[in-house]
Amino acid sequence: MVMKLSASILSIQHDSAIKEKISKLLNSSINYLHLDIMDGNFVANKTWEYNEMVNLLPKNIKNLDVHLMVNDVKKYVYDFALLKPVYITFQLEAVNNPLEIINLIKEHDIKVGIAIKPNTPISFLNDYFALVDLVLVMSVEPGLGGQKFLDDSVKKIEELYSIREKNNYKYVIEVDGGINDRTVSYCSKCDIIVVGSFITNGNYEERIKQLKAK
Repeated sequence: MVMKLSASILSIQHDSAIKEKISKLLNSSINYLHLDIMDGNFVANKTWEYNEMVNLLPKNIKNLDVHLMVNDVKKYVYDFALLKPVYITFQLEAVNNPLEIINLIKEHDIKVGIAIKPNTPISFLNDYFALVDLVLVMSVEPGLGGQKFLDDSVKKIEELYSIREKNNYKYVIEVDGGINDRTVSYCSKCDIIVVGSFITNGNYEERIKQLKAK
């Protein structure tokens, strides 16, 4: 599978020109627009509620990749399913019954992703590999953009790749956090990379081309 690029808007959350910058991303060669949805409880930062997100997005948009970093996962699934994203990903650590959330997302005809924090072992996902469409490795602590890539994430990516190959699982591997033109080389076994500030702090299309050339 050719590596795909999902552009995060987290780093432009407080930018007065956020609508224009989102429009610029949507007119770029990215594959997905990545929405980091935070409730201020599961992580300290708070981003957008559904109505706020609708206000920021134009009607005709690229494929959406929604990452829920929230405590009330069910509420946010119901809300953000209305945007008809390709993926809704939830944090394993936020729920008591992951299977319930997996089934809920599938009921909306949306692909299911499951994410883990840097300190959560891959083995905690063993019961869900055959059920999900995407596994997201957080290569920074969730909550803030612009953090440094955690090198231990490479081992997790390689482990996920090996598990998938050995068992013929179908999930795609996504990584999020600290990705730039240098650290992208650590993610060669990923199918989707999430990139925020590296793109939005420079010439968008030029930075995208730099990433895709690696």
